[in-house]
Amino acid sequence: MRSSTWRAVGNAYRVVQPDAALTPESARELAAGTDGVLEVVATDAESLAIVIWNPDGSQAELSGNGTRIAAAWHAERTGARDVRVRVGRREVRARVLQGGEIEQDLGEVVVGEPEEVAGTRVVPVSVGNPHAVVLGDPADIVRIGPLLETHPRFPDRTNVQVVRVDGPGEVTARVWERGVGETLSSGTSAVAVAAATHGEGEVVVHFPGGDLLVRLGAGRAVLVGTAERVDGVRPA
Repeated sequence: MRSSTWRAVGNAYRVVQPDAALTPESARELAAGTDGVLEVVATDAESLAIVIWNPDGSQAELSGNGTRIAAAWHAERTGARDVRVRVGRREVRARVLQGGEIEQDLGEVVVGEPEEVAGTRVVPVSVGNPHAVVLGDPADIVRIGPLLETHPRFPDRTNVQVVRVDGPGEVTARVWERGVGETLSSGTSAVAVAAATHGEGEVVVHFPGGDLLVRLGAGRAVLVGTAERVDGVRPA
């Protein structure tokens, strides 16, 4: 099995090409010390297909940071600057920009009506995976995150963000990822909080692990950020 470790704005993932398909048990072992595993299940000159494993052995429908890492991994191997990353039925188109940043078209974003869940005002958002966005003090994520993740309102569990609007086109957020716990950043969470707070336009999202840029328009999202190989470096 070939593997390498990568980081994207504080998120660390292990990219693996296993000799046999991973199981929840083997994925948990490989994920130790990281935010998850990206299992490469198919590849060609300009695309690859991956399965995203959380540290608890569950699978994620999508990860913005994970697909960006997968694109960077493929670009390093092939020299391609345009990469298609398939996760289940969803395809993310990524482009390596000058300076090393990667721009991704993450596809459709759906913002639901605000609702009350466990005494908290929540904006549900779908970015191909579920999100519950809460306006408030990002430090409250340690209380609100686990409360909402497993609430019966979300039978498949949910990712949770607590976000503060700093001004037009700028927000600060912390994230509680489903199956992971609090993480330093999240690509799909950046899209979710930008869509819930701004609707359209360009938004910079500040996470503890760094910044991500989101561009929203016509119900779709583009995400821009970095990804780098960190083999031999213990994930933060």
